[in-house]
Amino acid sequence: MNIGQVLDQLRGDFPGVTISKIRFLEDQGLIKPERTQAGYRKFSGEDVDRLRYILRMQRDHYLPHKVIGEHLDAIDRGLEPPAIEGVVPTVPKVALASDGLPSPESFRASSDVRLSRRELIKIAEISEDLLVQLEQFALISPRPGTGHYDADALVVAQTARELADFGFEPRHLRAFKTAADREVGMVEQVVAPLQRGRDAAAGGRIEEAVSEIAALSVRLHATLVKSGLRRS
Repeated sequence: MNIGQVLDQLRGDFPGVTISKIRFLEDQGLIKPERTQAGYRKFSGEDVDRLRYILRMQRDHYLPHKVIGEHLDAIDRGLEPPAIEGVVPTVPKVALASDGLPSPESFRASSDVRLSRRELIKIAEISEDLLVQLEQFALISPRPGTGHYDADALVVAQTARELADFGFEPRHLRAFKTAADREVGMVEQVVAPLQRGRDAAAGGRIEEAVSEIAALSVRLHATLVKSGLRRS
């Protein structure tokens, strides 16, 4: 299979997988597809199974590449990989639409996840220095008055770690926070008239409107980025 055919097989279970991601895993030595004389990658069914294992270990168990590599080495030598110990609580998954984008329900859902600073660093597989920088650029902050971090902070920390593999630093990510703040401002402006309602149903209408607008905003933003990259 070529790399496009591999993506078609993986995207059903891993919507976020990309060609760049597969190439990066190859650069890390976790997969080794064959090459044609012209230099094109050719993947076998075993390569696809190996990719599924890697992506599942990252998504479900937050394992770093080094540990996954040790597991794969054990498998290659005919051994059973070490058992995955449940060292951390399971974080609820975000509800996604069929196209892989957040649905309105995901914006309405609230999470009671509370992580200590040490737990956030361990689960997200980041360094203390990276967390400090993320806080300095207002990308992550603990819940007011508690000192604990929520599930959103965990997602931001994990995403920042993965972007760091491509050379992104927290100062580069500040642009994403600025853009998000602008979108939040637009949503608040649109729902402001509803907030003046006095009836009991006003609160429910506001929550529904905010979640719908937020989901549409994210969809538009993601599609415009995708479209722009295709033109570049």
